Amino acid sequence: MINIFGLYKKAFSNLSPNIWILAFAMFVNRSGAMVLIFTSLYLTNELKFSMADAGIAMSFYGAGSIIGSFLGGWLADRKNFFDIMVFALMGSGLILPFLIVLNNLYAIAAIIFMYALVSDMFRPAMSKAIAFYSKPQNRTRAVSLVRLAINLGFSVGPAIGGLIAFVWGYKPLIIIDAITSVSAGILLIIYLPRKPVLELDQENEKIISTNHKTAYQDYRYLFFIVLVALYGLCFFQLFASVPQYLDKVWKYSEAEIGAILALNGFLVVLVEMPMMAYLEDRKETCKYIILGVFCVPIYFIILYFSNGLMFGVLIYTLIITLSEIYAMPFMMNFTLTRPKKERQGEYAALYSVAFGLANVGAPLIGLGIADRYNFNIMFTVLIVVSTITTIGFLVLYNQLKKEANKIY
Repeated sequence: MINIFGLYKKAFSNLSPNIWILAFAMFVNRSGAMVLIFTSLYLTNELKFSMADAGIAMSFYGAGSIIGSFLGGWLADRKNFFDIMVFALMGSGLILPFLIVLNNLYAIAAIIFMYALVSDMFRPAMSKAIAFYSKPQNRTRAVSLVRLAINLGFSVGPAIGGLIAFVWGYKPLIIIDAITSVSAGILLIIYLPRKPVLELDQENEKIISTNHKTAYQDYRYLFFIVLVALYGLCFFQLFASVPQYLDKVWKYSEAEIGAILALNGFLVVLVEMPMMAYLEDRKETCKYIILGVFCVPIYFIILYFSNGLMFGVLIYTLIITLSEIYAMPFMMNFTLTRPKKERQGEYAALYSVAFGLANVGAPLIGLGIADRYNFNIMFTVLIVVSTITTIGFLVLYNQLKKEANKIY
């Protein structure tokens, strides 16, 4: 027990106060971020669209995310990342309420696109903020602290959101998400320092004009981005198709689905930080990524054979949580540590684009296959894709060892 408490103490020590401020703002924002989780159910259950139509509308989130990530990364290498973060939080909060007055599929898709474009400008800027406010020796823990705040918000948000949807319907969720996004932006304005960041970015802008090597010339990193996109395609079924599977096939209520998603967030909060404190001194980034990605086909197999039993769904939630804990912090750390500082925004933008592509593909492929064929075919396809992705990361790991004669 003493060792466990010591591990928790190490996990949360020696982190910049600004990282804590950023993490708290993310907690406030993610506590209300129930729209992505429940939008597909809102479209099918309340607006009576088909699952395929809902998948098309949700895919616009990914399309907006891709453009927003490119734009956010380009701006983060040239402008003050503080301004970008505040604009993304407050702008997305102001766009979101338009969803409650629309019932046309194309208009809804357009609002989802604009919301994703503005909100995902935040990701590259936040990545650069984490790199700026943290030290190389604790950067993985800094990433994990922000992820902890996000997942703590997700553990609160879906549970409360599921109950709200069950009792009052889906539209109150949209208003709550909008309020929390704006609130998170106000928190950054009040508590996060801006001036030192501006001075650093001005220096980086000078460096960028004489440095012609870009992320697009780093072919191993581009291979990494493709693999991250495939991983995200499978992982985001957690939000895209799994709620529909539990709702349509096994008749789970919104409150039950919200509780299952909240359990995922709670487990990440409980385990990830001490796990990163234990692992951060080991230079084996790709090994942990591989382990996390390998969990993906396993959790699809478990969900496939669970027959809707709550015990099987809980085991699935545990495995998908392990996948997230092992894969995502080390993916982000690899993204932040591979480039020089003047290219961090560009590298982070591509990383965000990978997840944007995944957000496009997850509902289109997952819900599209389920709607045209059935969920069993969908699970089979995803098991194959996730297995290929695991093999791809093994290939990348061997390439990186040859490149640097060390284990990443």
